[in-house]
Parts: sequence; C-alpha cells; structure tokens
Amino acid sequence: MTDLAPSPPPPASLSELSGRMADELARLDTELGEVDLLVTQVRTEAARHETRRVAAADKLSAATAAAESAGGAMEPTAAAELNAQLVLLTKRAALMESQVDVLEGKRGALGRYRDALAANVEALGAFGDLPAAGRSNADDDAGGVPPAVSRLLLDAQEDLRREIARAMHDGPAQSLTNIVLQAQIVERLVEQDPTRASAEVRQLVAMVQQTLEATKTFIFDVRPMVLDDLGLVPTLRRAARERGRRADVPVEFESLGADRRLPMDLESGLFRILDEAVAAYLTARADRVVLRLDWSDQVEATVSASRAAEEVRSDPMPEATADKDLPPALAAMMEDRRADARDAIEAARREAIVALPPSTWREIQGRASTLGLVAELTSEGADLRLVAGLPPLGAPTTKA
Repeated sequence: MTDLAPSPPPPASLSELSGRMADELARLDTELGEVDLLVTQVRTEAARHETRRVAAADKLSAATAAAESAGGAMEPTAAAELNAQLVLLTKRAALMESQVDVLEGKRGALGRYRDALAANVEALGAFGDLPAAGRSNADDDAGGVPPAVSRLLLDAQEDLRREIARAMHDGPAQSLTNIVLQAQIVERLVEQDPTRASAEVRQLVAMVQQTLEATKTFIFDVRPMVLDDLGLVPTLRRAARERGRRADVPVEFESLGADRRLPMDLESGLFRILDEAVAAYLTARADRVVLRLDWSDQVEATVSASRAAEEVRSDPMPEATADKDLPPALAAMMEDRRADARDAIEAARREAIVALPPSTWREIQGRASTLGLVAELTSEGADLRLVAGLPPLGAPTTKA
C-alpha cells in the first residue's frame, strides 16, 4: 500500500472534533465574505450593462421615429446594426443578472451550510460538557469519534447534496435566462421575418435540450436517484459511461459474480468513493480507466488508470566489457549515453503512471474508515482497491 500523502489523524476527542469544525466554520465565513464582494461587483457591472442597453433601445426608438416622421423607413444597414447592438447588450445585461442569481444562490447555500455547521459545533460543545457517566467508556478507550457522530456528519453531507440537486432541478438561472431571451427574439421575428424566426426556433429548441441534459447530468453527479431504485451496479455502469463520454476517454466497467443490494449507507459511500476516484483519474489525464466489482463473500472494488507511454528506444550500445581498453574520454562519453538512455526510459515509465491526487486519496481514506472499508493504493497510486464485507442474506438494506 502506497500513501501519496499522510492522512490527518482522527480527532482524539469530541472537543478536538469541535475545534476542527470551528476552523471550517471560520473558512466558510471567509468564503461568504468573498461571495458578498463578488455579488456587489457583479451587481455594479449588471447596472452598467442595463444602462447601456436602455441607451441603445432609446437610440433605436429615436432613429425609427425620425425615419417615420420623414415619411420613410430606416436604412436597412443602420437598422440591422442598431438591432444587433441592442440584442448584444440585452444578452450581456441578462447574463450579468443571471450571474447575480447564481452568486445569490451560492451565498444562500453556503449560508445554510454555515448555520448547520455552527449548530453542530454548538451541539458538540454540549456533548463535551457532559459528565463522564454520560459518555461511553468504549469511545474513550478507542480514542476516536463515536460512530454515531461520524454517521451524523455523513448524513448531513448527503442531505446537503440532495438540497443542491433540488435547487439545480428547480431553476438553473443562467440557462433559463438565456432561453427566455431567445424566446423573446423568436417572438419578435415571428411577426417581422418568419424565415429567420424558424432558424431561431431551432436554436431555441437546441438550447432547451442542452439545458435539460446538463441539468440531468448535474443531478446525477450530486445524488443519482437510480442508486436508490436499482442499486450500486447499474448506477456505477451509468456513471462510468457518462464520465467516459464527457472526458472522451474509455472508462470500462465490469461486475463479476452475483451482485445484490447493500445497506443504503454502504451503497452510497461505495458509489461516492468510486465515482470520485474515476473523476480524479480522468482529471489526471488518464488514457484508460477500468472499474471492476468482484462479488463473493465480500465485495471488492478496484479502479485502475493508465496512460499510453511514449516509446523510447533502448540504448543501442551494449555494455562493453572492453571499455577499460578505450581512451578515458570515449569510455566516459559512452557511459553518459547509456545513463541518458536509462533516464529516458525511467522518465517515460513514470510519465505513464496516473497517480490518484493526494487530496482525493485522503478523502477516500476518511470515508473508507467511517464505513469500515479496507482501502489500498498500489502501483504508485495508479490502482485503488476497496474491500467491504457483505451483510447476511435477508438483512435489511434500507433505513426503516
């Protein structure tokens, strides 16, 4: 097993866990301050674009009125330029407004998460103040966090993912704003130029389809509902296919043996770990990723990544036993060339290794420890292996 980076030690007490959560709370406060600053800046920029849009609309109205009062129509080129300028400024103004909506949504989500974390910090403080009789001796002897507290944190994370999925499903502001703008353009063209309107309608339909697909993909990444309905294997098969399609890299999936449903927390944890590992390997520029499940009296999951190695020719010069008979300068030059060839081969070998990023490995270690999984990283970080024990047949697999 090869650790790419030392994992943080588990907290030794509830007070230490509370301290770590307090540090995270401080970081959230800093990020919220940065988001507030961004909102202010984007609002200012949105107001500037709206002012320019209003000025362009007034200019177009004035030019149209002047042409009509003169008993004619605007020159087509000038009218087209003014209309194009107005459309462009309208799109920019709408885009800036949608950016404000996105930032406001992020600020709201971070604020809710911050409040929940603050409440948990306060609750843990209350736990720490309980008398010794109110706590389990087994927890003190183990020197770790009680399992109930760890499970509470994992459940809170899943609840947050569900909230993000619902928010994205209910209204992706930026895409919908662009769709509304496109619909307004189509509405105007239907009366003025039906031929152009048909092309804009096709573009509108394409925008709606792209937004729908992006929304479905986002929801699947946050919390795939198929995991609750069908289980781990179908969900991982779809995730591997979608990850490979988006990265344009083959992601192979294979399940060996008779699969079965697992407890909800184990299924969710396994999926999250394996999906994040595949995504991390793809981000590390893997040319091929293989995800495999092996079912027996336990389930063993492996993720392997590889990259095509650059072909390097080996040293054409064999080791010469008679180098000692050569002039010293020539013998040294030949040895340097052999050393360069060996270094090139080793560099190509290392370049072909796709290592799991240290931050991802630390997160996987933490999740695996909480779920009671065995996690190993081998082949210099290119192979991840997880082993989980299977519950007895007939045991409940979902929460009551």
